[in-house]
Amino acid sequence: MSKLSLIVAMAQNRTIGVDNTLPWRCPEDLRHFKALTMGHHMIMGRKTFDSIGKPLPGRTTVIVTRNTGLQVGGCLIAHSLQDALKLCADDAETFIVGGAELYSQALPLVDTMYITEIQQDVDGDAHFPAFDRQHWQEVARDVRTQDAPQQLDYHFVTYRRV
Repeated sequence: MSKLSLIVAMAQNRTIGVDNTLPWRCPEDLRHFKALTMGHHMIMGRKTFDSIGKPLPGRTTVIVTRNTGLQVGGCLIAHSLQDALKLCADDAETFIVGGAELYSQALPLVDTMYITEIQQDVDGDAHFPAFDRQHWQEVARDVRTQDAPQQLDYHFVTYRRV
């Protein structure tokens, strides 16, 4: 099987979303996401897909949904994480990109986590699952800050399973 990774931006209190949107505006994080996922399969839940609104160019979008009738042009549809992974078998690296329920299911399976750590607590209604940091080694950290469109300190961090 290919390398399985997840990519997420989360606040210190593990918030990843509010009302099916990102609770911050960080253009550099979106560029980081694009650079890592370009040319690869991205597995996402239906609500995450709805928040994006369309397949992202240069990547294969796999939507996991319980809705057996769902069809979305330009996307692959799976009805479980396991089915989605089978659709990505020929990719060197597959990315789990959200939301919270899919992250919970995928966490025991992933090799690498690319986490944008927002350096503050943020209110929200979707959260990244707690994980035991003893099972993960930090292999890269890039400290960033932005003044616009909002003041934000964040770190691009890569973790590998030990």
